[in-house]
Amino acid sequence: MIEQILSARNLSIARNKVIANKGSSGVDGMEVSELKDFIQSERSTVCTSIIHRSYKKSPIRGVEIPKGNGKTRLLGVPTVVERWLQQAVSQQLANRFELDFEEESYGFRPKKNAQQAVLKSQDYINNGYQDIVDIDLKGFFDEVPHHKLLQLIYNKVKCPTTLWLIRKWLRAPLLIKGKLHKRRKGIPQGSPLSPLLSNIILDQLDKYLKHKGYKFIRYADDFSVYTTSKSKARVIGNGIYMFLRDKLELPINRNKSGIRRPNTFKILGHGFVPTYKKGAKGQYQIVVDKKSWQSLKRKLRQITKKTKPMRLAERLAELKLIYRGWLNNFRLGNLEGKLKKLDEWLRNRLRYCIWADWKKPERKRKNLIRLGIEQGQAYAWSRTRMGGWAVAQSPILKTTITVKRLQLRGYEQMLYYYHKVKF
Repeated sequence: MIEQILSARNLSIARNKVIANKGSSGVDGMEVSELKDFIQSERSTVCTSIIHRSYKKSPIRGVEIPKGNGKTRLLGVPTVVERWLQQAVSQQLANRFELDFEEESYGFRPKKNAQQAVLKSQDYINNGYQDIVDIDLKGFFDEVPHHKLLQLIYNKVKCPTTLWLIRKWLRAPLLIKGKLHKRRKGIPQGSPLSPLLSNIILDQLDKYLKHKGYKFIRYADDFSVYTTSKSKARVIGNGIYMFLRDKLELPINRNKSGIRRPNTFKILGHGFVPTYKKGAKGQYQIVVDKKSWQSLKRKLRQITKKTKPMRLAERLAELKLIYRGWLNNFRLGNLEGKLKKLDEWLRNRLRYCIWADWKKPERKRKNLIRLGIEQGQAYAWSRTRMGGWAVAQSPILKTTITVKRLQLRGYEQMLYYYHKVKF
């Protein structure tokens, strides 16, 4: 298999994907933009070192990113070169494993996505399977046993060099705040290989659930089983706990696991509420979870801080990246009412930034006159003692920095984009 991994075509496809995905540099400081030149000059040297097993792995740069609950998640950022090689390995491994994965697995697979998983969950619930076994794996990406994972890969791939290379990456130390940390278990999140490796080991769980005839869905390490009674759910939950403990050596977070009803169940940032329509008793519709809304608003607030040194065009471009990605993920819910209010709040935040950028009273006066305000009124508002946030919500800015004028600068209403992706 190593010959297929190191083939020119496979490496070229991997290079293009790494460049398209962008991302930050690893411990060596190499940027994605430098990868193409590196490959042209060093490809044969790297390939030879892998074939002769003299290739030296680099430490993984550990980066902590905030989670919605105020905690942080540790991501591992491999070097750009190792991302390229891991992508090449991932492409060939996927060819061997993808066809054997179960259809109930929706995460990081071709023609599968989170929306399909949420819709399938709704389908189970609306067909009467409303006692849900919701299991949270405790620090899954930190707990995966290497020997189990490597054995599963070996069962399909009898290539010692490929196994040797994957093992080196699995055991690469994490560099956190200048200190190296050894790893003897776990898959570093952030590498091109980690999604596929997580599917490989959790496919064993899928096959166990499928063999039992259960109705379930899984998206990466998030999975749930749907039953018609609490007693069945308890039996199934106990069986899953023992399978994970004894067969996969993966611990369960007991505090976050349990038996749920639809109105207390959350899946991939979505929830369910009853449909109050005639003849729709026992039916549920999809809504966006409160934490997902809070996460979006927190990110929008970060970009629209008046103290953040950015031009308006840059703010608007970053805002689009954030809310378009969010709306693509959560387009299944009915968001119109909340998006309308959020749009209004965001426009006021932008007006506040513009008002703060004008800084001096004389500049504020001149800009208000340019926007059509009578001179005396412009002078009075430019010298107002009102706070900037109060001015942003006042008629003076709402009638001058209008939606139309913002749109001419590149602003797009979230509600408008939602209608595009929804329908």
